[in-house]
Amino acid sequence: MTEIHVLEEKIKEIIDQLKGLCNQNGLGNQAVEEEIITSVFLYKFLNDKFMYNINEFEKEIDNLSKEDILDNKDGIMDVFYSKYASDVAFEYPQTIEYLVNQTSKDNFYEIFDDALENISNNPLNEDFGIETAEGNREPLFNRITENVELSGRNNFAKNLIGIISQEKFDFSSAFKENFDFYSTIFEYLIKDYNVASGTYAEYYTPQAISKIIAKILVHMSPVKDISYDIYDPSAGSGSLILHLAHELGEGSFGNKAQVYTQDISAKSSRFLRINMLLNGLTDSLDNIIQGNTLLSPAHYVEDGDSSSGIKRFDFITSNPPFKMDFSSTRDTIENKWSESEEYDGLKRFFAGIPNIPPKDKDKMAVYLCFIQHILWSLKENGKAAIVVPTGFITAKTGMPKNIRQVIIEKRWLKGVIAMPPNIFANTGTNVSVIFIDKSNNDGEVILIDASKLGEKIKINKNKKTVLRPFEIKQIEETFINQDTVDNFSVKVDFDTITERKYSFYAPQYFEIKNDFEEIPIEEFNSRMENYKEELLKLFDESDELTEQLKNILDEFTS
Repeated sequence: MTEIHVLEEKIKEIIDQLKGLCNQNGLGNQAVEEEIITSVFLYKFLNDKFMYNINEFEKEIDNLSKEDILDNKDGIMDVFYSKYASDVAFEYPQTIEYLVNQTSKDNFYEIFDDALENISNNPLNEDFGIETAEGNREPLFNRITENVELSGRNNFAKNLIGIISQEKFDFSSAFKENFDFYSTIFEYLIKDYNVASGTYAEYYTPQAISKIIAKILVHMSPVKDISYDIYDPSAGSGSLILHLAHELGEGSFGNKAQVYTQDISAKSSRFLRINMLLNGLTDSLDNIIQGNTLLSPAHYVEDGDSSSGIKRFDFITSNPPFKMDFSSTRDTIENKWSESEEYDGLKRFFAGIPNIPPKDKDKMAVYLCFIQHILWSLKENGKAAIVVPTGFITAKTGMPKNIRQVIIEKRWLKGVIAMPPNIFANTGTNVSVIFIDKSNNDGEVILIDASKLGEKIKINKNKKTVLRPFEIKQIEETFINQDTVDNFSVKVDFDTITERKYSFYAPQYFEIKNDFEEIPIEEFNSRMENYKEELLKLFDESDELTEQLKNILDEFTS
């Protein structure tokens, strides 16, 4: 086992032990379990990052020991916080190293909760809280032992500290690892909690799809050494947008991606914050907004002290909820945005808002609103990738067709990939990914049918299709190189798509080939004569069998 795998297994072991402790205290399968597990894991990671930085800082400071620095001798911590401004600030009484020595106290659980609360209340950590659309802030940590019966809180807190103490494991050796490592750890951390529940974006986008989307988006335009504004209006736990940020990489000034997100789910927003902290995107944490994107998009262009207008983005990724009940806000959204200003020739909801079904409100096609919002939020040369139900790319009437028609008339479509069924373990809906390029200068569109790829596996009671590495590469290279492959991909122009009623479905454009063999007329006649003789033989045999059967029946009935 390699060193990185040993490291990964140790981290997973800590997560499993935390889950086991919650189960022992009657918190398993309860809503608070998720908050406790993720909060303690994040506290452990941030604590170890703080102590790692202290040790590095000590090497640079003459005549001051680690203890002197932690005691803030000569006000040295002000220098430290300035140097490591992108990391969460701790004071020594809030560290694991300090708390381990306090476990014998009868009120240790209060000391532990106070430490978490004080980290959150530190003015230096203000930007690490999640902002809501109303302008409030959700703290970095809440008091967690209060979820346990009073009599068991002290033991619970002691056991928590025991699990995450430096003696068990130190994250220091993990800080040099890359995005893929943290993606795997993050997925393991939230695997029991990030499930579809009918709320915005609480579907974890598989890493394979996230990787494909990121790779293709970045290759759709030469990436320069500049900062790009990237956005996900239904961010969930951040798989899509963080893969894109990773693919854009770093420039001479730091991360090329300035991340902006919004999601209505508090749980998903907490997950996203953890994901960004693990991957060092702390400079974008202030752009995570918890709120209703359709009703109140939260990101504006700042002009002095006032907001001058809705912000537009270089790249947008989104895996929006497909169908859900948003009847309580449907009319408000329509009324509020019916007179919205046009951008790039479109109003915000140019194709309208889905009506409320008379019987099943849960089937309101909310994703159609997100598609329109994304098109309206892209810069004039922006690029986007949107996960949609495959029914959207083939619908012959209604709002889906109207939206596709606008995309084609604007010459914005760059490509479509129809994914395999059951690519999401928690939904049976077939999905496709549409790629938008508002500067599609060559006017060509690549349509890919990847629906037959993948390996079928079973996760719990759900069947899932997993794309293998060579299949991921096949999809990426076919799209990027604009390759035409029989029964897999086809290149078409906008006029052809218009003639086909704006269908985005690749198989409808595949060339139907009839295999035939050219032979001389003499051989053709010879073969036909042979076929005739064979047929006459078969007819004779049939007549003979019929006669035999007739004789048997006559005997039987006489």
